[in-house]
Amino acid sequence: MSYYAALGLTREPFSASPDPGFFFRSYSHMQALTRLEIAIRLRRGLSLILGDVGTGKTTLARTLLANFPREDGFSFHMMLDPVFDSEYQFLLHLCRMFGAVPESKSTLDCREAIEHHLFARGVTEGKTTVLMIDEGQKMSLDMLENLRMLLNYETNEFKLIQVVIFSQMELLGRITRIHNFIDRVALKYIINPLDAQETGEMIRFRLHSAGLPPGEHLFAPEAIDAIYRFTQGYPRKILRLCHNAMEALVMHDQREVGAALIDALILDEAKWTHEVAAS
Repeated sequence: MSYYAALGLTREPFSASPDPGFFFRSYSHMQALTRLEIAIRLRRGLSLILGDVGTGKTTLARTLLANFPREDGFSFHMMLDPVFDSEYQFLLHLCRMFGAVPESKSTLDCREAIEHHLFARGVTEGKTTVLMIDEGQKMSLDMLENLRMLLNYETNEFKLIQVVIFSQMELLGRITRIHNFIDRVALKYIINPLDAQETGEMIRFRLHSAGLPPGEHLFAPEAIDAIYRFTQGYPRKILRLCHNAMEALVMHDQREVGAALIDALILDEAKWTHEVAAS
């Protein structure tokens, strides 16, 4: 039996999968989400969302998609792993995503096909094309330069393509090396980790979203404090530690996660980290 069922829950509360249904609306995440939606609807062009590993960028991206349900005026395309061997492969991949057909196998023809497609969609049909790129720190300088060129496609009123890049912080140093790239970013936002209060709120939100009845709890306040001190508010670390704590509850036939259990799990985690570093 799954541990969540044994504890009276209906779903896995601490899965690391980017499920919009478990998107916790912290101040930082809601700022990013709201501003992204405004930028896309106003067709501002390029948006850049930065954050350290485990701050919830991928879940934010999936939630943004869910905020545009079945809207005929928008066409979203998601690039999950932006790694390509050449400039041509990147542009050809975009052609296939958009349904644009280049006349021949060349970089120039791919660019022209994309431009014609974006013009037809944006001007003739009045629709908004949105390209979302996850793991943006993997993009090469050639890719970034091509994105800059695509953002040149515009009318007097709006950009023909909306680009949203979700990336780790290391991308920032790379884009400053591309002339006029940072100036094209209409929205720049850095996602911060949760604070102590938000950490507790996220844990309770996850549990109640997974079926825990209102008014009940599974984590003692002291346990939540210990979780925050160890994770420093990084959602991915919080989820992993809480998942392990829930498993321990079932294994030891307990009904509440206390600080002692969290301390023991942290000690075990530190042992593994130390062993990996030593090897």
